Amino acid sequence: MKNLLKRIASFAEHPLVVPLILLAVTFLAYGLFFWRLGFYWDDQPISWIRYQLGVEATTRYFSDSRPVWALLYQISGFLLPQKPALWQLFGMFWRWAGVYVFWLVMTGLFPKRKEIAFFLSLLLLLYPGFNQQWVSYVYSHFFIVLFFLLFSWHLMLRGKTLPAMIFSALNLVMFEYFFMLEFMRPFILLMSIREETLTLRERFVKVFKAWIPYLAVILFAVLYRALVYTHPGFGYSLTEEVARAPIATLTQLVQHILSSLWTAAVGAWLQVFQFPTPAVNGVRTTVLYLFVVLIGGALVFLKRLSGETTEAAKKQDTYWLIGLGAVMLFLGGVPYWVTNLPVTLGFPANRALLSFMFGACFLLLGLLDLLPPRIRYAAAVLLVSLSAGRQFLWSVEYLRDWESQKNLFWQMTWRAPGIEPGTIVLMNEELEFNADNSLSAPLNWIYAPGTRTRQVGYILLYPTNRLGASLPALEPGLPIRYDFLAASFEGNTSHALAFYYNPPACLRLLEPDLDAENRLIPAESLMREASALSNADRITAVQQAVMPPLYFPEPPHGWCYYFQKADLARQLGDWEEVARLGDAAFQLDDYPNDPIERFVFIEGYAHVGRWEDALEYSKVSYKISKEYVGPLLCQLWKRIEAETASSQERDALSQSKRSEAIAEARQRFACSTP
Repeated sequence: MKNLLKRIASFAEHPLVVPLILLAVTFLAYGLFFWRLGFYWDDQPISWIRYQLGVEATTRYFSDSRPVWALLYQISGFLLPQKPALWQLFGMFWRWAGVYVFWLVMTGLFPKRKEIAFFLSLLLLLYPGFNQQWVSYVYSHFFIVLFFLLFSWHLMLRGKTLPAMIFSALNLVMFEYFFMLEFMRPFILLMSIREETLTLRERFVKVFKAWIPYLAVILFAVLYRALVYTHPGFGYSLTEEVARAPIATLTQLVQHILSSLWTAAVGAWLQVFQFPTPAVNGVRTTVLYLFVVLIGGALVFLKRLSGETTEAAKKQDTYWLIGLGAVMLFLGGVPYWVTNLPVTLGFPANRALLSFMFGACFLLLGLLDLLPPRIRYAAAVLLVSLSAGRQFLWSVEYLRDWESQKNLFWQMTWRAPGIEPGTIVLMNEELEFNADNSLSAPLNWIYAPGTRTRQVGYILLYPTNRLGASLPALEPGLPIRYDFLAASFEGNTSHALAFYYNPPACLRLLEPDLDAENRLIPAESLMREASALSNADRITAVQQAVMPPLYFPEPPHGWCYYFQKADLARQLGDWEEVARLGDAAFQLDDYPNDPIERFVFIEGYAHVGRWEDALEYSKVSYKISKEYVGPLLCQLWKRIEAETASSQERDALSQSKRSEAIAEARQRFACSTP
């Protein structure tokens, strides 16, 4: 056993061990399902603009926000195809590369306490305040910029001033998330000479002289942002608010600061203690979570055997960690406090915590460093392991969200092979990691795959998010214009489709006469009101939709496939096809997850004279929720009665069966007499 431990310890001393451990932990936390993940949130519109609308459109999109940053998207879009799995790997690589360079910087600042550099790197890699790593198309570019900053620090400590200035400038002019961290440079310089025998004055003079070139870079960046690049702003001015209402504004500011610091430094870490359970998360996910936690802990323990942490902790290291953590927390918060932007743990606002994560990691490790060595090490390993597990659990949520998104668009194309240009799609907020403007991108990509112009044909809106703004009201005849920056949409609320999506139930095109009073649809979704605008005539039977490769393979043709095809056949008046699809659907080893999904088949069976089947499936739906489904069945049978009354080909027997079925439906479902 001793020989084995010696061999492991010897191996752990190899210079490649730390980068390999960091790489392994990166993959454990973020990449176990990388080939099954997709595009989320801003991935969708920005990748659509880059790959479909083209290079010029990408330039337009970033022209009034981050024009230099757009160059990264131009280069990466040229190098990588529009395949989410490759972008997941790309994003993980840059996350790892930045943390590895950070480790190199920290080993220079803590030469006698390399375990500090190791744990700081791991905590930074796994910081649980930020859970958007899988928004890979966007955040790979965030982490490239962060790499520029960290690599600049590394070059500075090695005396390579000019290249360090170049990478510093790239960070400062590309975007603002890590702008304030540039002011950590003098503290890094001060730490790097703390072992030198210098007076306090000599120490500060030396640091200031070394910092002067980088001050010039900061001045250049400030002038660039003031004179060349003018960000459109966030509609909030702290100075104006203070002048208008000083006490209220300052009170709000203090509350915002305290709330932000708590969220970044405490609330973020508390999330790692949210454990999975087989009943909620599933057995497979729970087992994989334990695997990630245990393997991650074992990898960290492997490095512990190297003997690098045998030297007693120095209090000055602890004070440096806590002090630097406090400074970086405040620097990270400045952009959000002066603009009153939210800093929360929720998606997508937790992207703000990228600016706080350095301070949160330094502060946490500094506090842990106050503990006795064995307890300190055990606590650090535990936090690293649980943070890896927490990130893995989020990856599962992203995986499920992508599956839901793919099913959404496949079902939409089954139901609507073609949609007239100029159509507004109204939908409830169901997908956790996508905004409505995110989903507008694949909507256009699917239904107008050849579009290269600045005018797009479709838009998807969440009424809960847009009502009173981009969507003035849920009334017909209102003009709608939406600017995607790279292109724009123009339409009218009379040209709308309203879809309700609540998986595992099928996507459902809402019907004005049925869904206005459908209490199975939550009132807060506003989709009952939106159903009044749903105009099925916007859908054509001509196959227009072309599914992008990233949504393949096509899901199995289960219940929802037959439901969508039957609903399309109902729209076209092909009742024989509706009945045929119903016969096939009810033979499946699958079933509806919403009682309303049987309605199309009930109606189809009624139209072809199969009244017993229509009644039987009506009864099945009614049993699920008499209070909610009963009124809807009454409305459906009222429609059936009206639409089947004019048939000239019925004989007396079929007319009798029809009358009996309608009478029984009225009685059984407690319908009022017409």
